[in-house]
Amino acid sequence: MQLIELKFLLKLIGFPNYRAKITDEKLKPSDKTSAIERDKVCRTLGERGIVDYSREVSKFKIDLTGKALLKSNTTEVALTNEQLKVLQACEKEAIPPGKVKGIAAEERQSVIQDLQAKGFIKVEKETIKEVWLTNQGHEYLIEECLPSGNTTISLNLLKNYLIFLRKATQSSVTNSTTQPSTLIEAPSNSPNFSAKPDDEKILETIKALDEEIGTENYLPIFHLRQKLQPPLSRDELDQALYRLQRQDKIDISSLVEAIHYTPEQIQAGIPQDSAGPLFFLVVNG
Repeated sequence: MQLIELKFLLKLIGFPNYRAKITDEKLKPSDKTSAIERDKVCRTLGERGIVDYSREVSKFKIDLTGKALLKSNTTEVALTNEQLKVLQACEKEAIPPGKVKGIAAEERQSVIQDLQAKGFIKVEKETIKEVWLTNQGHEYLIEECLPSGNTTISLNLLKNYLIFLRKATQSSVTNSTTQPSTLIEAPSNSPNFSAKPDDEKILETIKALDEEIGTENYLPIFHLRQKLQPPLSRDELDQALYRLQRQDKIDISSLVEAIHYTPEQIQAGIPQDSAGPLFFLVVNG
């Protein structure tokens, strides 16, 4: 691992929940690090699974697969009206999201990023919004990270790492005295990476958050992600919610009016092929 990457990680674990806005000056590896270098480090670590991040696409164009799709009979392909509008808008040239008409500004990003994931468009420019340490990154810092060479690391960064290790050790010791399926309660400013909650614990967490925040059994999913990611990955939490839904223990409803939420909060929903993302959690019974 390069020194600039190590410093980035040591800065990141100094933030609450090991999560920070990419533009926070305290996250820069050094005062001389440019925004381009900082983002490159973030993407490199993201490719290795050590961090994950939210982003906002600012320029994109249609891919060859997308062009072929437009020329085919689109009724045979699982495309929503919104996805079709995006493909048609960028058919001739690379465009910013604002040139896509007929889609609410708050919903454009989720549609565009979904099309990118399916290989129908190529992103030419994007902005990283927020970055966080993954479960894999947590394990890497504890078990695999072995820096070598002669260099200078500030005592503040060393302090971040020592606090990080102590919290991990405390969680591990506590977890060894409890049942494997139990989610250990961690300090509010430190997620617990050692124990993953089972479905029942996730259901209890939904109820507790709803009561704490006062969402009247209509909990936006981003609150649950902030609480449980990590120790769970995004996909693990999504699959757990689907299981609870199949068991008729919860319902998950779509977001219709996005005006009251930020793009990051909307992206925390579960993308759908039609309509808005699944966004609200409703406990049955």
